[in-house]
Amino acid sequence: MVLPKSFNYKSKSNKSGTRFITLLEIESLSPDIESALDNHIVSICEGASGSDLSLVKQRLINLFCDKNDEWKIGAISEFFIHLYANMYGFKQECLFFNLEERSIKKGFDGYYSFEAETWVMESKSGFKSTKGISHSSKIKEAMSDLTDKFSGRSKNNPWQNAYSHASHCDVGTSSDIKKSIKKLSDNFILGSFDCIDNFNIMPCATIFLESTWSPKKHADIFDEIVKILPGLKGKKIRVMCITQKTIKTFIEYIEKK
Repeated sequence: MVLPKSFNYKSKSNKSGTRFITLLEIESLSPDIESALDNHIVSICEGASGSDLSLVKQRLINLFCDKNDEWKIGAISEFFIHLYANMYGFKQECLFFNLEERSIKKGFDGYYSFEAETWVMESKSGFKSTKGISHSSKIKEAMSDLTDKFSGRSKNNPWQNAYSHASHCDVGTSSDIKKSIKKLSDNFILGSFDCIDNFNIMPCATIFLESTWSPKKHADIFDEIVKILPGLKGKKIRVMCITQKTIKTFIEYIEKK
């Protein structure tokens, strides 16, 4: 694993290796982060499509141009989680882009494999100016959404979307993983829902400061997540908390020729 030093990355895990907390800070897009983006942006968005970097950037510009800030922070948050996951060694079994329309992926925000195990990711984000916002509140929100999707309370079948992405020729998902997702999708249709406790879960929270760079201390974020960790459901849980300074950094990057 080689992560840009300017990510200001810190991580902790319990002794059994079943609970992980990772913190990232992105104040600006330093040269090493831009280099990481250049190296991964095509595969994150399109898999092994072979597209040029400039073309994928233009697709992103077209996607972002008519969206409001709430949509943008959601998309940017998901993108940087994909970037981290790819650099850490996770295999992305989905595309950032939605397969059928001019949008980003639906269903689960992310689906990955890592060391013969699969992980389901859900991302929630917000602005620091929002009353009562915290990384822990966003993690709880992500867990609530995941619980609804696993229990069949979501409007659409998230496994069907995951299967569509895994079956995309540019993702390269193994046949075993595709069969597993297909079975989960079929069961969902039949009203048979699997318990979230049987799955590896990655709830993520991103807070955008949009003002002076004054992130919360790492120790304080760790403390607030440790307090809620016993209430989070999952076989293994990897919590990720990200602090970003502003939306502008990513927009400026994709617009950079």
